[in-house]
Parts: sequence; C-alpha cells; structure tokens
Amino acid sequence: MADGTNISGALTATLTVAQVQPGDMGSYSVVVSNLNGQVVSSNATLVGNFPPVILTQPASQTVLAASVVAFCGAVPEQLHVLVNNAGGAHGLGPVAQANDQDWAWMYEANVLGLMRVTKGLLPRLEAGRGHIVNITSIAGREVYPGGAGYTAAKHAAVAVTRTLRLELSGKPIRVTDVAPGMVETEFSVVRFKGDTERAATVYQGLTPLTAEDIADCVVWAVTRPAHVNIDEIVVKPVAQASATVVARGAGL
Repeated sequence: MADGTNISGALTATLTVAQVQPGDMGSYSVVVSNLNGQVVSSNATLVGNFPPVILTQPASQTVLAASVVAFCGAVPEQLHVLVNNAGGAHGLGPVAQANDQDWAWMYEANVLGLMRVTKGLLPRLEAGRGHIVNITSIAGREVYPGGAGYTAAKHAAVAVTRTLRLELSGKPIRVTDVAPGMVETEFSVVRFKGDTERAATVYQGLTPLTAEDIADCVVWAVTRPAHVNIDEIVVKPVAQASATVVARGAGL
C-alpha cells in the first residue's frame, strides 16, 4: 500500500548514493516509473527526468501507447534495471457502491502501465542482462472489505510478475516483486481524493514504513550477485501483521 511518487524519489536518491559504492550500482542504467506517469532515470553519476509518460489516463489509450513507445525508444540499448512503481488506489467503498471509473483508473495505473513499459523495454533489458522490479503490495496477496478494485488490480500485478518470471526463464533477466504493507506516502491522500485528515488517520498509533525503506529493499535486490534472483520481498511495519490486523497504540 505504497504511493509511487514518494518511493520513486527515495529510490533515485538511494541509487545515487549506491553509485559511489564499489561493486554496487556504479555502471547501471536504471528506469523508474512513478504514480504520476513520470519516468526518472539514474545513469552513472546523473539522476534526471525523462519526459513524462502518462500511464494513468484510461481515456487515451492510443496516445498513451504511442508515448510509451516513444519513451522506450529513448532508453539506452542496454538497460540494467526497470522499476515499475506506478500505482495507487481510488476509493474504499464496497463493490455495491464503487465507482466504475475508479476501478478503471486502478487497473490502468497498477497493471496496464506496468505491462506496457515492461513490454517496450524487454529487448533492452535482455541486452543489459537486466532486472525488472515491480512494486506491488500486500494487497496483491490479501483482500479486505472496501478494497475489491485495488486488491484485484494488485493481484493482477503479482500475476504479471510471476508470469514474467516463467516467460523469461532461460534469459538473462531477473524479476523481483517488492510487496509493501503500510508506507507513509501520498497513497492514502490519493485513495481518499485529497482528504488529508482522513488520510492521516491511516498511520496513527504506529510507525509505518517510509519510502526510503522500500527503496532500500529494491537496491538490495538488484545488487545481489548475478546468479541470485530475489523472487519476492514482502515488507511490513512491525505493528502490521496483515492488511487488517494492525497493533495501534502498542508503541511499535
């Protein structure tokens, strides 16, 4: 349950630090997509922004697909790391009261964007003996009342990730799923459509994960020896046992 914007920023910062560590990320080309459709790169000693690729506009499929193709064409021929970090939730209502547009937005943001960018960059990832890291969620492994649209989308993202692991068997491409629990980012503000007071209650009474915690997981996974594939990392705050079991007020 993490927001892509904050994690992408933390990830580029973490990668920049990692670049000066011998044997870590020094010669890697990295592409990170975030919730707003922007794609940020970390390449050698430079961290900058590529032109935005809008991943979350279900009404403009043709333009969206063309934008992804144009972006992928500008990426280096040898890509070492792709972090699919776009995603988010809209609403927390039951199926009977949910908004169809919210469902479409969540599927577009969490699943189709991931698939389009991955498809476009697979040749470059193979050439670079690369690594695909998909930021999913514990919502891809659990369900909870009011979360049908989001958990369905995240279950789909997990399914795509596991399918890629099978389809890319025999190719020099690693695949990792990083599934966070409660991370204090803009996730809840987006879910509650700007209601910051309601969003703040989500993290009350516990110490949630931070964007930097997730970035650290990604960097750890991609800096393992080339023969090691970290299939899944599930990471939650100590106070969170599941999507619905959270120990608030326990000093954790």
